Amino acid sequence: MDKNKVKEIIAKRVAQEMKDGDVINLGIGLPTLVANYISDDIDVILQSENGFVGIGPSPKEGEEDLDLTNAGGQLVTIKKGGAFFDSATSFGIIRGGHVNATVLGALQVDSKGNLANWMIPGKMVPGMGGAMDLVVGAKKVIVAMTHTAKGSPKILKECNLPLTAAGQVDLIVTEMGVMEVTDKGLLLKELGPGVTIEDIKAATEAELIISEDLKEMEI
Repeated sequence: MDKNKVKEIIAKRVAQEMKDGDVINLGIGLPTLVANYISDDIDVILQSENGFVGIGPSPKEGEEDLDLTNAGGQLVTIKKGGAFFDSATSFGIIRGGHVNATVLGALQVDSKGNLANWMIPGKMVPGMGGAMDLVVGAKKVIVAMTHTAKGSPKILKECNLPLTAAGQVDLIVTEMGVMEVTDKGLLLKELGPGVTIEDIKAATEAELIISEDLKEMEI
């Protein structure tokens, strides 16, 4: 499947998790695309840890404002009523428990809700950024990522990369399915377009509990 189509499927499905009145933080990379698919009927406040609330959809070509970037340096728009502030205030919002949900990418997630998304030993990385604060401070943690990396599973029985946080992930959304982290393991609730149970099991190292109400993603 085309990479852009894969990202679109994931972003559209994550956008369905947004609820009216929520304050949402979108991580860098794929999660930023979620802003493009939030329903017009839902009023959410998107927050960026570099210091503002009120992020809008990605700017149209030719309408970019080089002074408006998110925490990952990507160009964004800001909605009417948006506000800018310093990093101390931004992380006060995050650490104070005022973020309803955060959406992050991941290198690995496991069946216990552990998250590894900031470094691969031996490789140069810019640092963890605000991820550690976000996954602990947000009320809900959603991982939005491709299901595999070069054919290797990213959803494991146990993460083997340095953890960003332990036991904090609530929901995993990939192009192959939607999985909820429960006390008993990963509950497969939805299948991606054209994906079978056998397909997703073959691409997942962790064991999956199949929901009695399993359905196909509506995107």
